[in-house]
Amino acid sequence: MKSIGFIPLRKDSKGIKGKNKRKLLGRPLFSWVLTEAAFSTLDEVFVYTDDEEIIKFISQQYSWNSKIKVLQRSAKSATDEASTETAILEFSEKISYGFDVFCLLQATSPFTTRIEINKTLEEIKSGMDSALSVVRTQRFFWDKDGKPINYDFRERPRRQDFKGTLVENGAIYCTTSKALRKSKCRISGDIGLIEMPEDSYTEIDSVTDWNIVENLLLQRLQSERNPSRITHLFLDVDGIFTDGRVLYSENGEFAKVFDMRDGMGLEILRQDNIEVSVMTSENSALVAARMKKLNIGKVYLGVKDKLGMLQHLSLTQNIDLNNIAYLGDDVNDMTCMAGAGWSICPNNAMEEIKRISDIILTSDSGSGAIREACRFITKYNKRFERI
Repeated sequence: MKSIGFIPLRKDSKGIKGKNKRKLLGRPLFSWVLTEAAFSTLDEVFVYTDDEEIIKFISQQYSWNSKIKVLQRSAKSATDEASTETAILEFSEKISYGFDVFCLLQATSPFTTRIEINKTLEEIKSGMDSALSVVRTQRFFWDKDGKPINYDFRERPRRQDFKGTLVENGAIYCTTSKALRKSKCRISGDIGLIEMPEDSYTEIDSVTDWNIVENLLLQRLQSERNPSRITHLFLDVDGIFTDGRVLYSENGEFAKVFDMRDGMGLEILRQDNIEVSVMTSENSALVAARMKKLNIGKVYLGVKDKLGMLQHLSLTQNIDLNNIAYLGDDVNDMTCMAGAGWSICPNNAMEEIKRISDIILTSDSGSGAIREACRFITKYNKRFERI
């Protein structure tokens, strides 16, 4: 059975302006569910949007995964009045219902993981017509007439004895092509349920919600870490190799200043069989030339979604994230630093980065920070040596 993921994105947002592409922990909101969908068992993942900026971003940033595709959404299906079903049916007609299983994924649910997506698909394979994600809440509900809905207040149950109530969290809706054609609705027929963690019920409707979700996502990433022997070092460039400043001429970027001591530190690491890679959001010829001089073969330029790329490299190159040390300085490095085994930053990093870093170096960027980080890695790895 061919299964496809469908992520509808509108250019305009009434609650939070530009919400879908606003940076959540340094990466666009839609990137969270998009990359999880790409790493799931879905055969294809379509982003359906009327936002030219998002179309360009996806085309440039996700070429590493052939499953990810983007299609232009009509203005009619992207109005405030248009339902999600309008976009679903328009899209399905556009691709002539070329799928067996359709999976609606909401970009405003960044807690969705490939695990839940796969479980939902399994529900369909087991014979269900549809399936959706839910959250179990142990709150007591009342109707407007003052009557309890899900418990007897005269015999109030203890929390540990109360099974609670299942509530849609709006993250995943899956259905067969046959059921969608017949009902014209995201779910119908025999419906399966997939439970997701309680934090996934948090909706992003205000800046306050946004801050809460950021903190929850950060905690989730950090809680999944189990730092081990460091076998790989990933580094940002501007603000790590350099002090973040750049000289420009009328022809564009002219010069950056690098610290020669950093090169020696990296050479020592390579002698200890630690692989060094560079990942930067800039697409700079100067950076490419400097990395070639330093004999760093794995250089990833122009990467805007660094966590997506890091996870891709982890899977394709068989690298355990717990064996990675990541050296960054600004918010676009935050997710990688929260997910890697070790997070390291220079002394002059942004405060947001300092708050989540395992190691705050005494040296500033461009002034021996990398050399100091190399010394730490060498010393740390000694504990794994057999005596």
